[in-house]
Amino acid sequence: MNDRFVVVGAGTMGLGIAYVAAGAGHAVELVEVDRGRAAEAPAALAALWDRAVRRGRLDADAAAAGRDRLTLRASLAEVPAGPGVVVEAVPERLELKRRVLAEAAALRPALLGSNTSSISIGELAVGLPSPERFLGLHFFNPVWAMTLLEVVVGPATTTETTTAAVALARRLGKDPVVVRDLPGFATSRLGVTLGLEAIRMVADGVAAPADIDKAMVLGYRHPVGPLELTDLVGLDVRLDIARTLQAAYGDRFAPPELLVEMVAQGRLGKKSGQGFYHWEGGVKQ
Repeated sequence: MNDRFVVVGAGTMGLGIAYVAAGAGHAVELVEVDRGRAAEAPAALAALWDRAVRRGRLDADAAAAGRDRLTLRASLAEVPAGPGVVVEAVPERLELKRRVLAEAAALRPALLGSNTSSISIGELAVGLPSPERFLGLHFFNPVWAMTLLEVVVGPATTTETTTAAVALARRLGKDPVVVRDLPGFATSRLGVTLGLEAIRMVADGVAAPADIDKAMVLGYRHPVGPLELTDLVGLDVRLDIARTLQAAYGDRFAPPELLVEMVAQGRLGKKSGQGFYHWEGGVKQ
C-alpha cells in the first residue's frame, strides 16, 4: 500500500483525520467541494499544528513537515488514481455517502473506508466495484487526541483488508477494535444511549447539564460527560445517528424532542458556539 492518503470532507472529522495522517507521514489529499469550508480548512489545520508546537507535542520542523505533506483538492476528480487509502468523512446521509464512495472507488484505492458512526457498511457497499476492499474506519473526536479507531468489517470485507486496516490504525497511532457490521457498531450504540438519556434528563429538569456531566465524570470516571461530548460531536451528528438507530432497533433510540429543537435552532454544540454549553473560540465557557 502506498503512502497517498485521501480524505473526503473537511468538516470536524475530516480535518482531524487529515491532520493525523499527515503527522504519521502520509501524503494527504483533503477533498472539500464546499468553497466556504475549503477556504477555512488551511487556517483550521494551521491552528492544530501551531497548538501542538506550543504545547510541546511537536517541534517546529515536524509541524512544518506535516503541513507540507497536505494538499487541498476541490473535488475527487482532481485526485490522481491509485491512492493507498481513501477515507470518506462526509455527513451521516446514506445516499450522500454512497455517491461519494462510488466516486472514490473509481480511483481504485488499495483500501476504501467510511468514517460512518452508525450506517451499515453492507448498505454503503451496495454498487461498489470492489466491496472486499471496503470497511468502516470510525475515528473519534478529537481525532488527534482519541486513540480508539473502530474497524467495522462489512459482509464482503476480506481478512486481508481487515489486517491492512488494523496496520493502518497502528501507523496512525490508534488502538483499533474490530467489530461486526451491525447498526451502531459497538461505540455508537453505547455512547448514543447514554447521550440521549442525558438529554432527556435535561428536558425533565433533573439537573443542569454541568451537574449531569459531573455525575458521570466523578461517579463513573468518564473523561468527559455525555452532554459535553454531544457538544463536541455535534448535536446534528447525534441526531442523525439516533434516527439511524431508531430505524434499526425501534423507539428506544428515538431522539428526544429537545435534541430535535436544538438542531432546528442551529444550536449544534462546539462548532456553532452554542449547544448544552456556550463555546467561544473553541473553548467551553
